[in-house]
Amino acid sequence: VQLQASGGGLVQAGGSLRLACAASGIAFSVNVFNWYRQAPGKERELVATITVSGSTDYADFVKGRFTISRDNVKHAGYLQMNSLKPEDTAVYYCNVPALVRLGSWGQGTQLTVSS
Repeated sequence: VQLQASGGGLVQAGGSLRLACAASGIAFSVNVFNWYRQAPGKERELVATITVSGSTDYADFVKGRFTISRDNVKHAGYLQMNSLKPEDTAVYYCNVPALVRLGSWGQGTQLTVSS
């Protein structure tokens, strides 16, 4: 069971990037799907959520800039990030609540936003 994030990189402030998440070994289509991030020296925090039906919710610090989506056929999730800020620099992870409760995390992807 694994959710693997990819697509990170180095971006200038104000730029955009799209992260992808590939799910394997899990019934992705019946799970709520989340993006998280962890900045150096800080705790991991929830960034965005999308339900099975497609309802979305965002942390205040990304609201209006980030868009979460999912493709249940491809067992994939995405995070479109616009108007990036240096404070968005972090390792980004994707996960589902069941695996979070088990403490199971896949490899994240590093986003660095330069000023």
